[in-house]
Amino acid sequence: MQYRRFGKTEEKVSALGFGCMRFPITDKENDASIDEQRAVAMIRKAVDCGVNYLDTAFFYHKGMSEKVVGKAIKDGYREKVFLATKLPLWNVEKEEDFDTLLNTQLEKLDVDYIDFYLLHAVNKDSWEQKVLAFGILDKMKKAKAEGKIRHIGFSFHDDLATFKKVVDGFDAWEFCQIQFNYIDTDYQAGIEGLQYAAERDLGVVIMEPLQGGSLANPAQPVLDVIGNRNPVKFALDYIWNFPEVSLLLSGMSDEKQVEDNLRYAAESKENALTDEEKAVYAEAKKTHDALKMIPCRDCRYCLPCPHGVEIPRVFQAYNGGIAKANRRLISEIYPDIKINADKCEKCGECETKCPQHIEIINKLKAVRGAV
Repeated sequence: MQYRRFGKTEEKVSALGFGCMRFPITDKENDASIDEQRAVAMIRKAVDCGVNYLDTAFFYHKGMSEKVVGKAIKDGYREKVFLATKLPLWNVEKEEDFDTLLNTQLEKLDVDYIDFYLLHAVNKDSWEQKVLAFGILDKMKKAKAEGKIRHIGFSFHDDLATFKKVVDGFDAWEFCQIQFNYIDTDYQAGIEGLQYAAERDLGVVIMEPLQGGSLANPAQPVLDVIGNRNPVKFALDYIWNFPEVSLLLSGMSDEKQVEDNLRYAAESKENALTDEEKAVYAEAKKTHDALKMIPCRDCRYCLPCPHGVEIPRVFQAYNGGIAKANRRLISEIYPDIKINADKCEKCGECETKCPQHIEIINKLKAVRGAV
């Protein structure tokens, strides 16, 4: 395993972190049905091979992820890892909620402290209406002083200007978590945000290195550009090439993904890409962007839809058809796609939750027109 300095914290973190929102499940219709035996074994396998950063959150797997992670770090594993979890800002309605939620998370994880505590999915609205309005920054400092958390950070989903505003809006930030990959170079925080944070000596965690899995099996035109390269390693190597990156998270769903990612991480290097290789990434991005697919990352933050629309599944089916330049394939991937998309009542609840800020109502209309 390769290790990197985690900003001003001076901790050494593994280049690969285990993202705990895509565990194997026993019931594909129930995201809470984690296969605990497999998930625990996968985490421990990764830790045994050098991974020392576990990232979970309050609502991952409908609230079950933290509990499973807590079980995985029993038997001496707690001392081998840095534990990261996040405050669900959408659940904060009054000042007292911070302490209630943090204490609940400590209980679910069955630990005395959390190494890296993040404000979850900060954007312009939550920064102003939650973080500032309820004095959460002072509460983070207090929790650190009390020993409940060791390091203070935030995860982010908004534009670059808002990212800089948040970074500069608090003097106690130690790290941040941003979305970044060879496609999302100028989207949300992007490369400029990555460099902006690193210049201020913040540790930088990368999420969505594979765009929710889509870059593990990219569209055929993108595969044609990549050539005989392994698409997963290709995507991860792009991120690891940046010395500003402290670590990247992978939401691993099966044992093979763990084994493959461990191997890729062991081979990871900074400043290793040649100009010729960088040109391939640029061409792959150009080709991908021309497809104009819906930027759904299958994070499922939008669910449940009160009207039963399976939003991520609908968008993945649509993207699958676009990727293969075969609109008939959309209905083959999801036979009832039009029936399901027609359930949308345009309430907009999903759009307030989407970290990609997708205009879901309009995109569902586009899907209906394509099938």
